[in-house]
Order: sequence, then C-alpha cells, then structure tokens
Amino acid sequence: MKLFYYPGACSLVPHIALEEIGAPYEALKVDFAKGEQLTPEYRLINPAARVPALVTGRGVVTEIPAILGYLARTFPQTGLMAVDDPFEFAEMQSFHMYIATTLHVLFRQISRPETYVDGELCRAALKAKVPEMSDHYFRVIEERMADGRPWVHGDRWSASDIYLYVFSSYLNMGDRGDPAKVPFIWAHRQRVRARPAVARALASESAGMVAMQIFD
Repeated sequence: MKLFYYPGACSLVPHIALEEIGAPYEALKVDFAKGEQLTPEYRLINPAARVPALVTGRGVVTEIPAILGYLARTFPQTGLMAVDDPFEFAEMQSFHMYIATTLHVLFRQISRPETYVDGELCRAALKAKVPEMSDHYFRVIEERMADGRPWVHGDRWSASDIYLYVFSSYLNMGDRGDPAKVPFIWAHRQRVRARPAVARALASESAGMVAMQIFD
C-alpha cells in the first residue's frame, strides 16, 4: 500500500491507522506548498487534488471514512473497527462521518474561506464564526465522553479514537475553538497520544510539519 499525505493534515488519521495495523506501506508526501497536489501525475491518483489517498492492490481509496473502513475490513484482526458487528460498524462510521461533514468542513472555512465566499469582509465574517461553531460541534462529543469512558465507543479502542485525536489537536491552533471547554476530550487526546503508533506516525511526518507541537 501507498499513502499519499501532507504533514500535519487530516491524512495523519490513516497514517496513524496504518502504523496501528503494522502492515507494510509506503508514506509519500504531497507537497502542497509546491502545488504537487495539482499536478497531472497526482490528479491521476486523486482527481480531487486532496490527501489522503491510499493506493491498494485493487485501486485508489480516498476520503478518510472510506479508507478507515477499507483498512478495518482488510485487517479485521487489528480491531480498527467492529467489522464483525454491522450495528457497531455503522456506529463507528456514523462518528467518522460526523467529523468529516461537520468539523472538517468547518475547519476548511478557516484554512480556505475563499472556497465558500467572495470578498474580504465575507471571508473575515466566516472565519470569525468558526470558533463558536467548533465549540458547539465538539460539545456533542464532549457530552458523549463525560460518562468516563476511556475511548469514543466505550472500553474498546478503535479508529474513531484516532480520528478524534487528530481533529481535537487542531484546537491547539488557537483560531478554531476553545480546548478548555472540552476537558474529557482533552484527556482522551493524551491517552491516544501515548500509543506507540501515534508517536511513529508523528515522527515520520515531523520533518515537514510546520506546527508539530499542536499534536503534543
């Protein structure tokens, strides 16, 4: 397998998952600063010009929830997701889609406001709304974690914990929500950060990561 990633981007989610699985793979950096995602060569891999993209023996899989589902079903013994239970598997996919369609889209309004609105005033207003909405969206997860569970789905670690770790880490950037409002999520971050697979993935990406400290 080959994982196309950009350091510190959302592609860190499948990068950690691959380290957890322990199967052979190659991590290939797509340098957004140089516009490599827009080259014809990369567009053959992912026409959307985004990361992550996972090249498998049967073709390319894109989008984080799909990649996590593929890895979980390909390596069921790793416990990445509950592939043996259709309802639990759906619950995990539901959580992944919540992050993908709410938090991920919201954070793009900070990083790429021009995608959504025209004009400096409109872009500034859009970005200014992000922290409030981030607090709102994370509150849903915080209330879930408030019962003292160690992992997103209770006592069972899963890919959902990787996904939450990466996106809650972005709160450290200071412009997209208040980490002080989510103490249970913050404690969860530290549990995930302590896993050796996370350390390995971060070490692999650290040379090209602008803000490594946000994941600590």
